[in-house]
Amino acid sequence: MTATEKPNLAGLSLDKLRALFVEAGEKPFRAEQVMKWIHQRGVLNIDAMTDISKALREQLKQTTQISLPKVLQDYVSEDGSRKWIIEVASGSSVEMVFIPEAGRGTLCISSQAGCSLDCSFCATGKQGFNSNLSVAEIVGQLWWANHELGGFDGSAGRPVSNVVMMGMGEPLLNFENVMDSVNIMMEDNAYGLSKRKVTISTSGVVPAIDRMQDYTDASLAVSLHAPNDELRSQIMPINKKYPISELLRSVRGYMASLPDKRLPVIEYILIKGINDHREHARELAELLSTFSCKINLIPFNPIALSDFRRPSSSSIARFRQILQAAGFTVTVRTTRADDIGAACGQLVGKVEDHTRRSSRHKRRANAAQESAKVFDSTDNLAVAADRL
Repeated sequence: MTATEKPNLAGLSLDKLRALFVEAGEKPFRAEQVMKWIHQRGVLNIDAMTDISKALREQLKQTTQISLPKVLQDYVSEDGSRKWIIEVASGSSVEMVFIPEAGRGTLCISSQAGCSLDCSFCATGKQGFNSNLSVAEIVGQLWWANHELGGFDGSAGRPVSNVVMMGMGEPLLNFENVMDSVNIMMEDNAYGLSKRKVTISTSGVVPAIDRMQDYTDASLAVSLHAPNDELRSQIMPINKKYPISELLRSVRGYMASLPDKRLPVIEYILIKGINDHREHARELAELLSTFSCKINLIPFNPIALSDFRRPSSSSIARFRQILQAAGFTVTVRTTRADDIGAACGQLVGKVEDHTRRSSRHKRRANAAQESAKVFDSTDNLAVAADRL
């Protein structure tokens, strides 16, 4: 927010709302009133906040704003999942996904337009990075889901019971905004979600994980995706800066700070021929033998600009069995919404890439395609040499 920009009431935590009203000479409880209007009733019109005096409403209209991102498109999957594309202040568009299941509804929320980390299996990273989302742009995704799914008028109860920060971007590289956002989601005067049902997923930004215990008690998921540093560094460049031992040490520290007994989730994308062998499973079991956790296996979902492939069902089952035999609780994520490009790792939106990484990936892909045309599998080297 710039010095001249009005505070956005939709993006202020309860503490910041209270401070705003106290500074204006009002009672702190006005913060709870405004927060309930916006986040529990879905009201964005200050004039409609009838338990606030007319004079204060006029003052708020002059000194503050209520602004949320704009929904550009809405896609519905054959399996009932939904994907919304929203436009943010930077001009980029990002994606959020709602996944309905028996007894719960999970909303996958984005925290950045693009991503700077360039993990090899993720479509978002191949777009490069544009901007961090503001608190209102992050929480606004939950607001819009409730608006679209009947969560504000009571017709659908609580359609969103779980939130996962697993959309576009690395949440912990937008630290302050993400911390304020998840705290609004868990605030009783706002969405009142359980701390067990709001999950921050990280690729392993160790200094930020170390700071989390001073800001939140949300649940934590860790994108590991490899059982050793050599392989993880190949598919996740962040591992070169924060290797596995440091990452697990940091996660242990955060989990130990929580007041209840909760386990982190280790996420592991299975990529055919890359990290899905029996030996990888055994090595992963050994790596995590003294690390209390749950393991979520995620079969790779195909994306543009990558020739990675999804493992066979038998390979996935075998990998899971090895981990279960070692005593781990293991789930396999069911692929959902891939018909609308909303499965795990597929979110792309539209990003004006400040890193120019997207253009580099496209050049490499085009060069690979041209090379494949020359060196076709049916050709011998002599014929291919003649074509050159």
